[in-house]
Amino acid sequence: MRRSSAIAVATMTAAALTLTACGRSSGTSTGAETGKDVSAGKATGTITVWAMGAEGENLPTLAKDFEAANPGAKVNVTAIPWDAAHDKFTTAITAGKTPDAAMVGTTWMGEFAGLGALDPTPKSIDSSKFFPGAQGTTKVGDTSYGIPWYVETRLVYYRTDLAKKAGFTEAPKSWDELKAMAKGMQSKAGAKWGIGLQAGGTGSWQTVMPFAWSNGANLTKDGGKGYNFDTPEIKEAVDYYKSYFDEGISDKAAPATPTTEPDFVSGKVPMFISGPWEMSAVEKLGGAGFKDKYAVAAMPVKKTSSSFVGGSDFVVFKNSKQRDTAWKFTQFLADPKTQAKWYSQSTDLPSVQSAWQDPSISADKKLAVFGEQLKTAQAPPSFATWEQVVAQFDTQMEQVTKKDADVSAALKSVQSQAESIGTGSGK
Repeated sequence: MRRSSAIAVATMTAAALTLTACGRSSGTSTGAETGKDVSAGKATGTITVWAMGAEGENLPTLAKDFEAANPGAKVNVTAIPWDAAHDKFTTAITAGKTPDAAMVGTTWMGEFAGLGALDPTPKSIDSSKFFPGAQGTTKVGDTSYGIPWYVETRLVYYRTDLAKKAGFTEAPKSWDELKAMAKGMQSKAGAKWGIGLQAGGTGSWQTVMPFAWSNGANLTKDGGKGYNFDTPEIKEAVDYYKSYFDEGISDKAAPATPTTEPDFVSGKVPMFISGPWEMSAVEKLGGAGFKDKYAVAAMPVKKTSSSFVGGSDFVVFKNSKQRDTAWKFTQFLADPKTQAKWYSQSTDLPSVQSAWQDPSISADKKLAVFGEQLKTAQAPPSFATWEQVVAQFDTQMEQVTKKDADVSAALKSVQSQAESIGTGSGK
């Protein structure tokens, strides 16, 4: 997820990387169908937990803190490769052999909840402490399942030294200013390309949609029950995105294997859009002093500024025989102090807003920009068919950016296919 290469120039594994719901109003969770809460007292018994990637490797260390605070409890963590996780989960759900709790790719939330596999979030877990967009990823219909565990969002990375050479001393704040800076980087600062943007293909929606959301787009209609791609707001955003390729500002023939970091460090591509993991990547490659040669900026404003919210949720499965302990472990993961410690161990950004006040996070000015963007960041609707539908969008975007396909026709095609596929809700 957050380990991915820059969305600006990379493809992404949708099952592992995407999220599934637009931000919703905050407030104490009222999603628990039965109203059953968690018992008081220390946790006891053994729970099994699945987690993917680096998180699966790091979580056992954090779990020791939970065990120390609950001497009668034991947490057994199984690390699972991302590319095998979805099938492993669906097989376990079908067989009734799920773990007690797990990290879950948020595009899977609608599917797993639809299969009746997830336990609704207890009412005592206060959803208002999470970033709204992240909290929204736990919602399927009117019910919340689990918690948003960690988050990330996407910002504009730009070389401040080259921007100054091109005559820009402030971050771009609007669509016009972003394009002007990108052009200036080419004409006055020696850049081959002004900004690296993904020319369609898998995961490209994650770069396109922040422009659409910043233009007021809504991906659902009919009271949140249907897809909504063919709109003036999305068309205007795609037209704007396409113009970067039409005007030779972005490379429509960028390599399938991204070269984001070396191109940024060399100045060949001095701007791109990506998540917080790229900070350490470019600074490591750039060497001593490089951190002072670049900055990050919020997504440029059209009507507002909005970006894509990523990360992962953490859920409890309905057939857990250790429900209380599973939820107590989940609550432990959502504690602000635990979230700050998890950041120090994994660099996963906290989903709990108050955790950002920890000095290990608040002292970093670049991270603060990510924190501000997370307040308005959005994710797609929690439809079980999202991955299937968005693949159609990515395909159409590639036709638009590389083959000059008509934007209106492309969006009409996406909408038609989305309506044919449906939301998977049975409604």
